[in-house]
Amino acid sequence: MQDERKESLNFIEQIIETDLANGKHSGRILTRFPPEPNGYLHIGHAKAIWINFELAKKYGGKTNLRFDDTNPTTEETEYVESIQKDIQWLGYQWQNEPLYASDYFGQLYEYAKKLISKGLAYVDDSTPEEIASMKGTPTEPGVDSPYKSRSVEENLTLFEGMKNGEFPDGSRVLRANIDMAAPNMLMRDPILYRIKKENHHRTGDDWCIYPMYDFAHGQSDSIEGITHSLCSLEFIHHRPVYDWFIEKLEIFPSRQIEFARMNVEYMITSKRRLLKLVNEKYVTGWDDPRMPTLSGMRRKGYPAAALRTFCEKTGVAKRDNTIEINLLESCVRDELNKTALRAMVVLDPIKVVITNYPEGTSEILMAENNPEDVSAGERQMPFSREIYIEREDFMEDAPPKYFRMTPGKDVRLKHAYILHCEGCEKDEFGLVTTIYATYYPNSKSGSDVSGIKPKGTLHWVDAHASRTCEVRLYDRLFTVSDPLADENTDFINFYNKDSLQTVHNAKIEPGIVFTDPLTHYQFFRLGYFCIDQDSSSEALVFNKTVGLKDTFAKEVKPTP
Repeated sequence: MQDERKESLNFIEQIIETDLANGKHSGRILTRFPPEPNGYLHIGHAKAIWINFELAKKYGGKTNLRFDDTNPTTEETEYVESIQKDIQWLGYQWQNEPLYASDYFGQLYEYAKKLISKGLAYVDDSTPEEIASMKGTPTEPGVDSPYKSRSVEENLTLFEGMKNGEFPDGSRVLRANIDMAAPNMLMRDPILYRIKKENHHRTGDDWCIYPMYDFAHGQSDSIEGITHSLCSLEFIHHRPVYDWFIEKLEIFPSRQIEFARMNVEYMITSKRRLLKLVNEKYVTGWDDPRMPTLSGMRRKGYPAAALRTFCEKTGVAKRDNTIEINLLESCVRDELNKTALRAMVVLDPIKVVITNYPEGTSEILMAENNPEDVSAGERQMPFSREIYIEREDFMEDAPPKYFRMTPGKDVRLKHAYILHCEGCEKDEFGLVTTIYATYYPNSKSGSDVSGIKPKGTLHWVDAHASRTCEVRLYDRLFTVSDPLADENTDFINFYNKDSLQTVHNAKIEPGIVFTDPLTHYQFFRLGYFCIDQDSSSEALVFNKTVGLKDTFAKEVKPTP
């Protein structure tokens, strides 16, 4: 039984349980999520957040939120605030206040001086191009810098001068003194500090030198006493650098463990490329519902619980792979099926006149709000002589197995009556303008005694009581599943110019009014939608979240 349980654990859980069994760190578990505040979080970050917070929770530990803010030219307070909001929306809370690598700038500076004093770091005056050329290639060793032989005293003096702003940007760097012939090119005297006279979003102008990510990241973990430093697989080649600093500085031995990052079809997780989409107006912003950012998915209507389920289903792996987007959408659909209110919306309305329904009268029909949740109750739907249905749901000359509205055939209206289609009226161009039908008074849903069994059921709204709303229909942002597969082709070439279609004059039940943004609805036969933040009590705007499973899950295209 014990062996079976061990086999069911993922590889990180096995490491943690081995550490706990050996009494490592006195049984303490502390993870961290360390984003750089240079953009919004995306689907890949969701997996990292889930892994760090869920593993800590499972083993009675805690998780720090630490912003690795070591590059003042790309970091903004806006990103810091959005990251915190996204983590909390996902359902997680870090311990204490958020931490920052900039909190440790003083300590990191002292660590750098310690390496210099040990002869393990030196100031290099070479240009960036010269440093790059001295690195060598994966098959050829690098070449020592001519400044590698500087004395400890000279290096300390020059490094202090760098800190005091005595030298211009790019004129000098501090490098680790490791091995220019190391097989791992990241170990070939990596840069630790560079001069960058930029205002920092937290420290202002206090510093004009900033640590490189590889130097700040591991030491920040160590300062905080992180027991398990969990990061995505692209950092596996950085681990020897990480461990070298810990060993030479003789500090807390935080252990880096890598897992496969989250790659999902039709999504990209490069902040640089996402920023290009924003800056060049391919999308409306970081929170555009087509974006793979957490803020974009939240605005689109993805529930946080669905993303957590998706992370759980995809598991924790050691090798990178690409997840089918259908799995993500299935998780969203399953969650919304349980929680979303039901409603009827007609995207491309055409009027139906029920000729035998009494003129000037109406009635109230009842409809359940969610058949999966009886406690959600019922809602009232007005019904009268004139209603709207989808234009696509009518065909004058229909094939034999057409089960929607067509002359001479019966069709049911959801939560209402069965109609018999009599015919239609057209304009001078041959476009159908009005459909005529009769209804069976004894066929009301819930009390139908007509004995008629139509094979089709349509959604509808009352023509006089319905409200007009805007509906935004979202498709994939890219036309191919992997827009980055071809390194020689700009990913923008695969931008889907039809990824957003806006319906401005859709008709919706009158009972659906403005509530908090992100209120979810299942529009019968159309999919799951949510109220967008652009809505108001006067103007309702809905975003399509995900389609339905059944054959009616296609979008109804509005008439031009």
